[in-house]
Amino acid sequence: MNPNWKELDQQVTASPQIRPEDVPHIAAAGFRAIVCNRPDGEQPDQPDWATIAAACRHNGLRAEYLPMTDRTPTEAAISRLHEVMATTRGKVLLYCNSGARSERLWQAVKARRMAA
Repeated sequence: MNPNWKELDQQVTASPQIRPEDVPHIAAAGFRAIVCNRPDGEQPDQPDWATIAAACRHNGLRAEYLPMTDRTPTEAAISRLHEVMATTRGKVLLYCNSGARSERLWQAVKARRMAA
């Protein structure tokens, strides 16, 4: 596993920003979906979501765009990630700039599951 990744549970891992050339390695590591929690254009050198999504499709991965502008997950993002996790057979990689927003979103999903 990449040393910059943080395994959150058996299904979900959080990562800092990925690049299109990382996607084949992510697929080879057994991931089945990539979820972007970073809005396009936060930094000038950041690859845009369309380029990452194209790399995902090329490598047979599900691609989901759930951008968060801060560390407070929206209800829509929580619901959507919950659905992604429930419908993806296999591992899911979440990413943002540092991985922190992705981890907060995952925590919100887990809290909702525990409350249900």
